[in-house]
Amino acid sequence: MQFLKNHSFQRAITTLATSTILSAAVHAQPVAGTAVQAQEILVLGSNFNLRGTPVSASEGVVFEQQLQLRPISRTAELLEFVPGLIATQHSGEGKANQYFVRGFNLDHGTDFAIRLDRMPVNMASHGHGQGYADINFIIPELVSRMAYRKGPYYASGGDFATAGEAQFSYADKLEQGHTHITLGENAFQRFFAGQSAEIGGGALTLAGALSQYNGPWQLDQELDKRKLVAKYHQSVDGSAWSITAMHYNNDWTSTDQIPLRAVENGSLSRWGNVDPTAGGDSRRNSLSFDLQQTLSERSDWRFSTYAIDYALDLYSNFTYFANNPVNGDQFQQTDSRRIAGFDSEYRRELNTSIPTEIRAGVQHRYDDIHVGLHLTQARQRYDSVRNDDVEQSLSSSYVAVEQQWSDRIRTESSLRVDHYRFEVSDLLGQNSGRGNDTLLSPKFNLVYAPAAGVETFFSAGRGFHSNDARGATIQVNPVTGLATDRVDPMADARSVELGLRTSVIPKTQLALTAFSMRLSSELVYVGDAGSTEASDASQREGFEINAIYTPLSWLLFDADAAVTNARIRGVGAKNRIPNAVRNTASLGMIIDDLNNWSGGLRVRYLGSAPLIEDASVFSQSTMLMNAELSYAFTPTLSVTLSLLNLLDSDDRDITYFYESQLATESAPVEDIHFHPVEPRSVRVSVNARF
Repeated sequence: MQFLKNHSFQRAITTLATSTILSAAVHAQPVAGTAVQAQEILVLGSNFNLRGTPVSASEGVVFEQQLQLRPISRTAELLEFVPGLIATQHSGEGKANQYFVRGFNLDHGTDFAIRLDRMPVNMASHGHGQGYADINFIIPELVSRMAYRKGPYYASGGDFATAGEAQFSYADKLEQGHTHITLGENAFQRFFAGQSAEIGGGALTLAGALSQYNGPWQLDQELDKRKLVAKYHQSVDGSAWSITAMHYNNDWTSTDQIPLRAVENGSLSRWGNVDPTAGGDSRRNSLSFDLQQTLSERSDWRFSTYAIDYALDLYSNFTYFANNPVNGDQFQQTDSRRIAGFDSEYRRELNTSIPTEIRAGVQHRYDDIHVGLHLTQARQRYDSVRNDDVEQSLSSSYVAVEQQWSDRIRTESSLRVDHYRFEVSDLLGQNSGRGNDTLLSPKFNLVYAPAAGVETFFSAGRGFHSNDARGATIQVNPVTGLATDRVDPMADARSVELGLRTSVIPKTQLALTAFSMRLSSELVYVGDAGSTEASDASQREGFEINAIYTPLSWLLFDADAAVTNARIRGVGAKNRIPNAVRNTASLGMIIDDLNNWSGGLRVRYLGSAPLIEDASVFSQSTMLMNAELSYAFTPTLSVTLSLLNLLDSDDRDITYFYESQLATESAPVEDIHFHPVEPRSVRVSVNARF
């Protein structure tokens, strides 16, 4: 991440110092001439007043300065600003990352909702996995803030927002035009340019980023990533509106996870591959409109709508020759869809004896999808497992009431209803069908401030993630031809949380959280196999601690640690959840404008996890350190040095345990399969502002 200085460090917003209830932090940015809903919390030296109105201790807002000063190696690491969340990768830099938080192996996003400017990122009934959330299309230099929250306690949080959610927001305009070029080892090249111009009483922003990268692999990754954004924003007379167009295209060759036995016997390098034709290409185009309107001194309204064109063509081979010793086990997953939707919220302060605010919202999303699973050899298709047309919609509404009962006590009570409809046309077999499901989700939050600088929180709520529509209509396993069980269209999660945040320690903010979450018994549709797989009810209990310390005006330290106990319920001793990480931790330091020097240091730890239910096999823990140092020669010219994996760790980015068969083997072998972290690499950026 290049250092792009826009504001003094004293205006940095800390991850623990939230600006408002997240629904307001996500939905409301003050408009000229409007009543301000959300107050920023400024970090001014040692002044750590707790302000704003969060409803849990596990929500927060991260602003531009922090985002730009943290060293990152890939876009998905922006999500690691969410305390306790780790982003990894097992298949190159073109595919969506894999996420871990609160004892969840989120796969590619199943239980964590992500949005950019109120547009959903998660893909329902996706070719590779339910809730697939690929944020590679985001341009980090344009992100002005990221709001996050954990748990299903919030009225506006819908599909996939069970473990948590994050909302990225692009800047309405760039204060200065800027450009930079970055060069690094293993043929890393990246170019970014962006500029805003005053046009027609508003601001037109144009920006783009181009990236190419081969990586340390024996097989060049040949990553070719292109992103373009055009945004027009106007604010006048108590209203603000913007229209944004985005384009993203990416193609790559991937080195997937490899079997440990082949590395240990010397037949395969840790940078090697088994199938050199794995990889894919992806595109995402979107057009969105956002309007914020002040209706009176006590009320306002926000409306957003969007249209998205998306496609993914992915070739993978995780088991090599276990299923087909002749052609190999490579498969192709395709996903092509059009998405349209809107999100509207009305807010009003009531003139009552008890200060009361009411929010009511309506949301709708429609997906028109063509999705398939095909058998391939060297990217040449020779058979098909599934080939489906899917239409689905999710219609939602909610109401939330926040009341300030006294100087010390406030509550937020809300109710949300979601209606999921779907229709599947199986173009190959007997699995066509249609259906619908409705879920009512009550939520409650209580905040008590026993003393100045201390707030305590109690939260309880119900949330859900939708399941793949193909799994909700399936009748016959397309591989075996046998009857199979359907998934529940909506899988619910019930959670409670206790929290504390305080600023009583000088120059320090501290947040403590304890939570418990239960997921209902459910079936899961496995996109890699085209069939359903049983999964029992589960429970997760955990504890988190987050802290920020600013001893000097130009220096900030932040740290977080999380411990989670995840278990399958009602199955006896073999109750461990594969890849449910127990411990995560991170430690960071940011230096801003110290005699023209700026930079950051980041250490993150991903603990070990059971890889099978009886806990007889565990993954190894992973620790990585990234560093960045920037020197400003003038206010408009700087150079940045990034050191990624500074300690040259040879840990594993991600680990699995399953059966596979190499070409030299006569039968499948159960083994650990892993994707190594990339070795230490150096990148240099030249940054110019104009």
